[in-house]
Amino acid sequence: MRSVLIKRRKAAGLTQAEVATRLGKPQSFVAKYEGGHRRLQLTEFLSVADAIGFDAAYVIRNLAFAEHRPIARAEARRNADMG
Repeated sequence: MRSVLIKRRKAAGLTQAEVATRLGKPQSFVAKYEGGHRRLQLTEFLSVADAIGFDAAYVIRNLAFAEHRPIARAEARRNADMG
């Protein structure tokens, strides 16, 4: 999930500081979850998705689908990165 957030942020042309400002958090908050030093709660993930500008439900559906169908895992992750 971490890689999805990083790819989405970069694709939106946003810096960590810009996302943090949109969230009302310090830049270190974004750096910590992107670096794997902090896990996001579901509500935080939804806020981050909104701040970056992507459909969190679409990403979650595709990742969940991939977990139940191993053959589709790589395809679903590509779709989650692009959706």
